[in-house]
Amino acid sequence: MATVVGAVCVYAVVRLATTPTRPVRTEVLQGALVGVGLAVVTVEVLARVKAVEVNGWVTMLGCGVPGQGFLSRATATWMFPGPVNVPDEAAYWTTQVDGSGRALHGGRRYVLHFPPGGLPPHDAFWSLTMGSPGNRFVPNPIDRYSVSDRSGLAPNADGSVDIYIQRLLPAGHESNWLPAPAGRLTLWLRVYLPGPAILEGRYAVPPVTEAA
Repeated sequence: MATVVGAVCVYAVVRLATTPTRPVRTEVLQGALVGVGLAVVTVEVLARVKAVEVNGWVTMLGCGVPGQGFLSRATATWMFPGPVNVPDEAAYWTTQVDGSGRALHGGRRYVLHFPPGGLPPHDAFWSLTMGSPGNRFVPNPIDRYSVSDRSGLAPNADGSVDIYIQRLLPAGHESNWLPAPAGRLTLWLRVYLPGPAILEGRYAVPPVTEAA
């Protein structure tokens, strides 16, 4: 708010000094509009700097570190409307697109492939949750809204793990199935007590790819 108020005051004073015949109300209104515009631009720039996007997944580590100002909080709300906490407690990623940047949609079939040893490193647990673009759970036939390291996911022969994201049951892979809604969808990956690879920025969540 300090940025907005400051911009409004400076603009209003300058305009009043240069065009004293104009109504104060008009100057204040224009100042407010300019202030809001400057605030939005500032937050947008910070969002591009602070947010990290890899393979279509967006994260903002460090939002909850003590000492972060209101601009950082505004940036998180603008670019990454996720939980705010210290990185040592939890890390979050979200996406609404596949690895090629195409919007996720329940009319298509997807696979999230974790290579051998590539599951999210942690000292607690991780989970992959799906919902609508408004972050609401969507009813499905098996009442499953997330999968995790505690879900009994079946690994492939080489130790990799595939999670199937689609509306219909993938034959032979029910344990690894995350039922998708009919329309657009959002994915959230949460890792609690994340490992050093995540905290140091060395871990990349694999892309969501469309099944052949």
